[in-house]
Amino acid sequence: MNSLCLPLGLDADNLYKLDELIDRKKPLQPREGVFFSGDPFTSIYAVRSGSIKSFCIDSDGREQVTGFYFPGEVFGWDGLADEQYQNTAVVLETTSLCEIPYQQLDDLGTSIPSIKKYVMKLISREINADQRLIALLAGNSAQQKLASLLLSISDRLAQQGLSSTRLWLPMSRGEISNYLGLTVETVSRVLGHFQRNKILAVNKKDIDILDMRALRDVMHSTEEVE
Repeated sequence: MNSLCLPLGLDADNLYKLDELIDRKKPLQPREGVFFSGDPFTSIYAVRSGSIKSFCIDSDGREQVTGFYFPGEVFGWDGLADEQYQNTAVVLETTSLCEIPYQQLDDLGTSIPSIKKYVMKLISREINADQRLIALLAGNSAQQKLASLLLSISDRLAQQGLSSTRLWLPMSRGEISNYLGLTVETVSRVLGHFQRNKILAVNKKDIDILDMRALRDVMHSTEEVE
């Protein structure tokens, strides 16, 4: 990413106007909260470095992970409809964020159509991500779910010019299993299966994708892990 948190193809004057809105926050430490469910919606946030987990509390009082966000990604859109955040967002590792006040961004978009168009694109991406999560959790095998998550992270990092095959997963196995609707034991078993078949090399939170094609092929297979 360049120095702006919302890189756009704007001329110098409009870039300056956008840059004036952005508050580059001091780095946050693991488990610090960015916002909490029920807080008034004021801003969206872009990840400059590090990572974020979002979650809600279900009707039984249990945490349900709803998303992970990595460098170059924007989060906080869940507060737009009802003017309050629906999820809680916390830091997974030392993380630098940019805060973009939404009302000011929206006002600026009125006079600069390219900003308005970009904001709509970001909202569309968030809707698509929600739809993919619903599809992911709807009856897929454990292998398909985990392969989908790894490929999603790989593709998203590649879009930011980062390695698509060397992944650092800051979330715990428990957070991954929660997000995918699996048990921790199943996640560990599937990772072991992928490693034995030389699809992945796993070293704690470091994941190397050794065979991208094979990982994508898993999406079309419903075989159970042995």
